[in-house]
Amino acid sequence: MSAREWLDKDFYAELGVSSDASADEIKKSYRKLARENHPDANPGNAQAEAKFKAVSEAYGVLSDPDKRKQYDEARRLFGSGGFGGGGQGGFGGFGGQGGFDIGDLFGGGQGGAGGLGDLFGGLFGGRRPGASTANRPKRGADVETEVRIDFTEAVRGATVPLRLSSPATCQTCRGSGAKPGTRPRTCGTCAGSGLVTRNQGAFAFSEPCPDCRGRGQLIDDPCPDCAGEGVSTRSRTLTVRIPAGVSDGQRIRLAGQGEPGRQGAAAGDLYVVVHVNPHRVFGRSGDDLTITVPTTFPELALGTTLTVPTLDGKVTLKVPAGTSSGRTFRVRGKGVGKKDGSSGDLLVTLQVAVPSKLDGKAAEALADYAKATADHDPRQDLNELLGR
Repeated sequence: MSAREWLDKDFYAELGVSSDASADEIKKSYRKLARENHPDANPGNAQAEAKFKAVSEAYGVLSDPDKRKQYDEARRLFGSGGFGGGGQGGFGGFGGQGGFDIGDLFGGGQGGAGGLGDLFGGLFGGRRPGASTANRPKRGADVETEVRIDFTEAVRGATVPLRLSSPATCQTCRGSGAKPGTRPRTCGTCAGSGLVTRNQGAFAFSEPCPDCRGRGQLIDDPCPDCAGEGVSTRSRTLTVRIPAGVSDGQRIRLAGQGEPGRQGAAAGDLYVVVHVNPHRVFGRSGDDLTITVPTTFPELALGTTLTVPTLDGKVTLKVPAGTSSGRTFRVRGKGVGKKDGSSGDLLVTLQVAVPSKLDGKAAEALADYAKATADHDPRQDLNELLGR
């Protein structure tokens, strides 16, 4: 995409956020719109597919702090759509107010936008003198998707298939944009530079070539599958390795699996946001698993040996006499897998389960116990503070 085409777009409007939106607000809006307009959720809906491409393109710029800064600066200098010509903020506006070469304004030479290309070097890619920025190889945009896994898979790691519908290099034309058997030709109007120089009195200024739209090439027979773009939306399945110990909301980067680059440039990256289903028994605290085990009062008072479940099976836990309710025991190596191959621990918290009803014999036995331990006051410290 040329500089003119890029600046003519309002990426903030595409995502439905203000120009001063935070990075989190931009990400939240993108995820919402991407889910709503994803091709898998809207089969055969061309409008939804176009919207999905648009929000992905907008997020690719606004999610990158450097690109966003340069995009904002370009919009400030030229205004939204400032490359449109004839407007006060565009090339035409500069020419109409004095007729000088816009390239000279930013240090470019006669008929060139070299200085302008340097100004936007980071946003549109650097350019060599005499060449259009649109012809320069451009890294593909990053793509983000989501996957949901079970609690056990997050703890131990897993390999999961991931189905994507995203822009990719057109397999029909191999990215050239031309119908198989043909090839793009150099634009005769701009001689492949993507720029044309227009004279106005004693002055001249450059603008993107109107015939090739700044691309420097013309495609006489566009590829039927990608309409000459060299990129098409297609479904593909990737096998993603989820590392052991991944946490809910964590992003996994897959290098080179994003949108394809232009003119032979490297592809962007794919970021997979992992969502973990909760477990009905186990919880998690960092690299440790947690579990609460109900016990009876006699088990804690007299001591016992408990059988405790783990994700690998069962372990026995020796509970000493006089253990208080709420005490936590540590079982080594039965927690979350770590990068170094080791594992965290299992934290077992014992909690007295109080019966909701007691039969006659149990109530009588408990009453006898209360009389036998009447001299023991578990609230002695509190009573002293209350002055009793």
